[in-house]
Amino acid sequence: MTALPRRADVVVIGGGIVGVCAALALRERGLSVTLCEKGRVAGEQSSRNWGWVRTQGRDPRELPLMLAALRDWERLAQQVDCDIGFRRAGATYLCETEAQLAQRAAWMPHARAFGLPTRMLSAAETDALLGRDDRRFKGAQHTATDAMAEPSLAVPALARLAAAQGAQIVETCAVRTLDRVAGRVRGVVTERGPIACDAVILAGGVWSRPFLENAGLSLPQLAITASVLRTGPAPLITPGPLGADAASLRRRADGGYTIARSGAARFDLIPAAFAHFPTFARLVRDRWGILKLRAGPAFFGPLGRRRWAGDQVSPFEQVRMLDPAPDAALLADVLRAAQALHPALRGVGAAASWGGMIDVTPDEGPVIDALPDAPGLTLATGFSGHGFGLGPAAGRLAADLATGAAPVVDPHPFRRARFS
Repeated sequence: MTALPRRADVVVIGGGIVGVCAALALRERGLSVTLCEKGRVAGEQSSRNWGWVRTQGRDPRELPLMLAALRDWERLAQQVDCDIGFRRAGATYLCETEAQLAQRAAWMPHARAFGLPTRMLSAAETDALLGRDDRRFKGAQHTATDAMAEPSLAVPALARLAAAQGAQIVETCAVRTLDRVAGRVRGVVTERGPIACDAVILAGGVWSRPFLENAGLSLPQLAITASVLRTGPAPLITPGPLGADAASLRRRADGGYTIARSGAARFDLIPAAFAHFPTFARLVRDRWGILKLRAGPAFFGPLGRRRWAGDQVSPFEQVRMLDPAPDAALLADVLRAAQALHPALRGVGAAASWGGMIDVTPDEGPVIDALPDAPGLTLATGFSGHGFGLGPAAGRLAADLATGAAPVVDPHPFRRARFS
């Protein structure tokens, strides 16, 4: 068992990609850092996502951070101890209708503003990219510089790199609460004892909101369950990720595909859903056709608990790893849709499926902010399914804010106060 230090310059809470990359950034500056993970590194959404590393189609507020992240991905992929599947293979969104084509074309001014090589493809160019000639698609949007990586390989490899550079990574060690003196954070209380520190970075994914609420702090963040499947080995369609409304896919390092449907998710009602419903009303309305609402035992589960003390067992210890059941009916439909879109997948079955819990904010953008009502605490959460690609730069920005360094990008779009 890794020994728990009595003190560190910074404590990072959460062993997902953002927390791990924050620890890496802090070590690059020579600061002592302890990362506490309640379960295991990348046990939740950081290993369960699609593996896309894209600029294409992003909210323009995220583009400066994403461009910085791509540079970091390029650098870190050379430093880790294994091939993490990072490839600039390009990303493509396929359009079956003129309306979809117009929707993608409407994003092109953002591409031009940031100097991206994104371009709209004709039906013939789309067929050429896919190696077919049936004019199934009206066209597509393609960004040749976009990338992908293998989530289950990448985040553990980045954690090993951080440890090799001197970060202390302590798994199966939940941080229960903050130690505050006159309102300022002076340390954390873990299940194995206290750690004194000058700053704390909370990168807890869906667990960030209950952690903050227990400390008397508010965050409009809820959790949704997304479902993903992978196939066994299948013919190559194109090397880079392919998006479409009915089914999106990414070629895996093992020769299969990771397949899912964008936006299709289940939302389990918990007490926080009622507290924050007004701020989420627009999102629920816009996603009503593909969002399943469910009332059930989750209402009384760990994400619904509101208060505990530093000497009490926390929900983070009660549930070391969220492992929700995937939506089998949804995934069966998604696989059928993928096979209809891509004839090369016909006859290829699902080899495995899984669910993941995604931390969502009302505007589907992250919160990366040094909290004024808890000096010494920096928050990096609410990535709304976009966090894997952003992870290296998001962690670096959190490290900048926690230490008072010049931020890698303007943090203003990510402030928590935008929801006030």
